[in-house]
Amino acid sequence: MKKIVFIALLTLVALTGKAQVQPTTALQGSWSGKLNVGAMSLTIVLHLDQADGYVLVTMDSPDQGAKGIGAHKEYLSDDSLAIKVEQIGMTYRAKLKGEKLEGTFSQSGMSFPLVLTRGDVAEPKRPQMPAQPYPYETEEVTFRNETDGATLAGTLTWPVNYDKSSKKKPVVVLFVSGSGMQNRDEELFNHKPFLVIADYLARQGIASLRYDDRATGASQGGEVKNATSEDFMRDAEAGLEYLRSRKAFAKAGIIGHSEGGLIAFLLGGKKKTDFIVSLAGPGVKGDTLLAVQVNRIMSLSGMPATMTVEKYRQQPSVKENPWLKWFIDYDPTENIRKTRCPVFALNGNRDCQVVASQNLAAIRQLLPKSKKNLVKEYPELNHLFQHSTTGLPAEYGQIEETISPEVLQDIAQWLNSL
Repeated sequence: MKKIVFIALLTLVALTGKAQVQPTTALQGSWSGKLNVGAMSLTIVLHLDQADGYVLVTMDSPDQGAKGIGAHKEYLSDDSLAIKVEQIGMTYRAKLKGEKLEGTFSQSGMSFPLVLTRGDVAEPKRPQMPAQPYPYETEEVTFRNETDGATLAGTLTWPVNYDKSSKKKPVVVLFVSGSGMQNRDEELFNHKPFLVIADYLARQGIASLRYDDRATGASQGGEVKNATSEDFMRDAEAGLEYLRSRKAFAKAGIIGHSEGGLIAFLLGGKKKTDFIVSLAGPGVKGDTLLAVQVNRIMSLSGMPATMTVEKYRQQPSVKENPWLKWFIDYDPTENIRKTRCPVFALNGNRDCQVVASQNLAAIRQLLPKSKKNLVKEYPELNHLFQHSTTGLPAEYGQIEETISPEVLQDIAQWLNSL
């Protein structure tokens, strides 16, 4: 969740390959537990799997969406182990005591106790996940961004009881995901927010199209490594053009989350969309947003909040990442001012990634005055619009709720008011 880029205490990345160590039996299997780091609590799962005369050691951090992290053995016996993940400077050393591995997790010069017990973590509950059969029709479609050579594949969802022969045409929304290459459901941490929203809207008489990002899922082609939000904007513009070409909809607009909200305003400034729903979209320049983001996360994690715009811009990752380099220089001010279509901009007051007091306030000030525009801040909601305790990204996967029912209701009511 690039997804507007954030820095957390742990950044666990899935690595290729798995470490091989000499066989052992007593510690084989899965071990799981909670790593408490200040205000954060992260689930850690350690796997020791026998294969071809070796034990393969891997680690998961399900709360961060990371699985199969390859670990290197420093020591392994029937009652003790020491492993290391060099890429993130992490070590874990533990000893078997009864049925528990009691040890120390260390990273970046900090150490924390970590106790693991036998067994993997249970599959998380997602009560809002729609179940088939759906009371509406869906259609698999593709559309083409000729400029970038990208063919985007997605799901067009028709409203409940929609009669295609009727002269009454529904509103249709195009979903645009946050940063990072994501599938059509914007799936992360076993949540599928775009699917949940599309299902709700279909039951309220609103059509939608959600698509796999370029070179992701069933979508093919399009530059990814050096792509910026402007490139992804052209994918979304092609989606709107496709929907209009169907001649089946009254209005075609965008629901954009995070970077998707930025893209919505890029198109709004160009008069390319009939309406915008900005879910935690940026309202200020990228470097300013990210400095505040880092400080908010650090502060809530019990660490010094000392990031400045200058410090952020000096990070090596800025020069190495074309998307990030573009983002920190981008200021959405003029595009928001030029947006004349109806806008519903919403955010949660516990959003750590796109802080509402900074970004929503800017959008409210910049938007042209219109009775059709709505700007709303929701109490207790995080960046994914879940009811949360701290708003920290580590909570996303732990929360059963995918999206606030109040947010779903407000989006549908606003769209139907158009």
